[in-house]
Amino acid sequence: MITLTELNTNEPKIQNILNAALKEFSQRGYEEASTNRIAKAAGISKALMFHYVKSKEELFLLLLDYCQKTIAEDYWNRLDWQEKDIFKRLLQSYTLQIDLMKQNPWIFDFTNLPIETKSEVINQKVAHKAKQQPSHCAEDLFKDIDETKFRTGLDVARCKQLILWGNIGFTNEILEELKHADHDQIDYQAIINKLTQYLEDLRTVFYGE
Repeated sequence: MITLTELNTNEPKIQNILNAALKEFSQRGYEEASTNRIAKAAGISKALMFHYVKSKEELFLLLLDYCQKTIAEDYWNRLDWQEKDIFKRLLQSYTLQIDLMKQNPWIFDFTNLPIETKSEVINQKVAHKAKQQPSHCAEDLFKDIDETKFRTGLDVARCKQLILWGNIGFTNEILEELKHADHDQIDYQAIINKLTQYLEDLRTVFYGE
């Protein structure tokens, strides 16, 4: 089975395959995904695609590794965990996610899939990979923040939960909008401006002077 170290994922042809596969699996799931559609969307022949990956199963498992590595290196590891202002940290998080989506528009849709196939062999391989992954979740963004910034009298734990729910909802809303957009025409700066204003509004609500 091919591994990430054997592929130059920065090569445009490989990126086209990865993005086409991420979209196909995200939209249709493993069972209904078609390698014919993936090859066509990537702009190459199926024979050439299978020169890089030998089967749909191999491509699917490769995507799991690719997403894990890419999100870790280009998102989680680049967050400034020394930043204790929760709203500045959240803006960082949004900005890094958008930068990642510029190259891989479907990466978060794929990683949010409930992965369960009809093949017990594949399910076991997926479960094994999941155990090897570091545990990251949205709640991690709220660890070790400066709680003295919150308004006096507020229940900080409850405030953090409300901000978390709002953050998840807003992120899902943006992802849903991007899912139905032509990714070549997306105004990412307008999205950042919208996010910045959203977080400034939350800052006004929860922070003291």
